[in-house]
Amino acid sequence: MQVFNAARTPETPDELWICEHVPVYTQGLAGKKEHIFNPGDIPVVQTNRGGQVTYHGPGQVVAYPLLDLKRRGYFVKEYVYRIEEAVIRTMLHFGVTGHRVAGAPGIYVRLDDPAGHALLPQRPQRKVNVAPEWGSEPFRSAAGSDPHSSAAALATHSITPDFTGLGKIGALGIKVSRNCTYHGVALNVAMNLEPYSRINPCGYQALTTVDLFTIGVSVSWDEAAQVLSQKLATYLAP
Repeated sequence: MQVFNAARTPETPDELWICEHVPVYTQGLAGKKEHIFNPGDIPVVQTNRGGQVTYHGPGQVVAYPLLDLKRRGYFVKEYVYRIEEAVIRTMLHFGVTGHRVAGAPGIYVRLDDPAGHALLPQRPQRKVNVAPEWGSEPFRSAAGSDPHSSAAALATHSITPDFTGLGKIGALGIKVSRNCTYHGVALNVAMNLEPYSRINPCGYQALTTVDLFTIGVSVSWDEAAQVLSQKLATYLAP
């Protein structure tokens, strides 16, 4: 990815890489060693993406969009929102409702009702700006309806994430250099989830991590990869 980005020019076509990794822990730029307490025989690789430690392994679809954001016409916060939306739409294709959590980029599911559409109380929400003139309506944007209500957009407001009743199913970690993106997003399909018990996933103690199989969805890696690829192509379009 770094070689591709270093060599690209303003005319280089964007690419989307889809892959499946052998077992590996990857540590982000903000990563702390204390969040990896029992790696065992799984290697730990330092990366230059954002975020803390996560795990990659068989049964997980990993997508690396290599995009020129300037050419696409949107900025980093909207890019994060669009990636999250592509994962949410992928999960919806398989009958599962994905959620955003304020202050914690990524996609989550309700453990007691993975298909339920009820809004999370801990979802990202924009502040309501009350109009100063009488008789007028306050302006508000529905949570999740625009890029500024994404978890990443609100993470700078020192929100303490609330994961009550939730499991994380999609992890996001990106890097942008010279307006060009690399690293990306991972969707858990049918994995051995035990390695997550050896770390604090994304830096959060006791954060439950799930996959589609755990919540009752039986789908092949190939099918999940194909749907995620299609959704990313749609939602990352200029």
